[in-house]
Amino acid sequence: MPRFPRFAPSVAQIEGSIYTALAHKLSALEGEVYPLHIGDTWMEPAEGLRMEDLRVRDHPGMHRYSRPQGLPELLDAIVERTVERTGVPTHRDNVLVAAGATGALGAVIGALVEPRDEVLILAPHWPLIAGIVQSFHGLPVAVPFIDRADSADSAVEIVTPYLTDRTVALYLSTPNNPTGRVIPPDWLESLAGWCARHDLWLIADEVYEDYVYEGEHAYTRPMAPERAFSVHSFSKAYGMAGNRCGYVVGPEAAVAQLRKISTHTFYSTPTASQLAALKAIQGLGDPWVERARRQYRALGNAAADTLGVARPQGSTFLFLDVADHLDPRGLMGFLEACVDRGLFVAPGPSFGPYPTHIRVCYTAAPPEIVERGIGVLAEILGRVPK
Repeated sequence: MPRFPRFAPSVAQIEGSIYTALAHKLSALEGEVYPLHIGDTWMEPAEGLRMEDLRVRDHPGMHRYSRPQGLPELLDAIVERTVERTGVPTHRDNVLVAAGATGALGAVIGALVEPRDEVLILAPHWPLIAGIVQSFHGLPVAVPFIDRADSADSAVEIVTPYLTDRTVALYLSTPNNPTGRVIPPDWLESLAGWCARHDLWLIADEVYEDYVYEGEHAYTRPMAPERAFSVHSFSKAYGMAGNRCGYVVGPEAAVAQLRKISTHTFYSTPTASQLAALKAIQGLGDPWVERARRQYRALGNAAADTLGVARPQGSTFLFLDVADHLDPRGLMGFLEACVDRGLFVAPGPSFGPYPTHIRVCYTAAPPEIVERGIGVLAEILGRVPK
């Protein structure tokens, strides 16, 4: 019992700094720095979608609360997009607009998880999902997967040993953060069928749906609409990370429970952010996405070629095993060597059981800075930049 001055043990176990314990040195460094540790974009949103483009005279009440579920017109636009992209019948009651995809996933986990329930998380995984599960007193179970599965059958073989009588859900991300891999549709079909056989919920983090460079993104919800949640983000799609606006689509009865969690946590998503999201989804953001996709692909390919690793299939990341370059200090020593050169990368343990890996975001800074930062990393790894 965590009476004063103690705290809940489950919260004490959550990592406070998920990307790098050395990030505080960023502001103290002299000379050029290469902040490639945070998943973001250097690009501002398209003109017309920025906060400076919104005026009270055009949007009376834009500084007031919106309805907790979301602005009705944004809900309708999301419904239209969802039906167009997935073919799954969708209505307002299937949708919750949230404070970013993070808020959406928090609402999902809050509605599904009781204390000590387990959520299987395909790893490497987006770092915050483990802490979200812990925040609701559940147990995140990392399942090394993205770098091990090689077929639909092996996908099921890999997750099966982790199933217990406390398992309630399976979480996956595609395109994947941090590896840049895209999970093939037949693998997703197999995983959805496995969830159905074991009465599990399926949570699909699809925030990088617009950034696939090889093939096409396969949506998970059509494979199991009765149990699947699909999570989406205006942050990643349109360069609006600071706006904190995303959404989740799922079974109507389940979304009604999600709304209870969201109402009692963030209550409603910032109204101005929803107005910008509406303009984006109605078409104003499409040219921006097309331009960003071309630039991201070129940057990702160039970074991969310089580092001598496989080109990314999607998202905005590369995930590298640097085991051959670690000294007795381990990964922390490697990260310190990077910081000494002004380079910040994210440590592998933030993404699961990967003590010798690092993640690089090749869109986190302007292209010329990313190029020089990747060059620094190539030198540290003993790989001559091309």
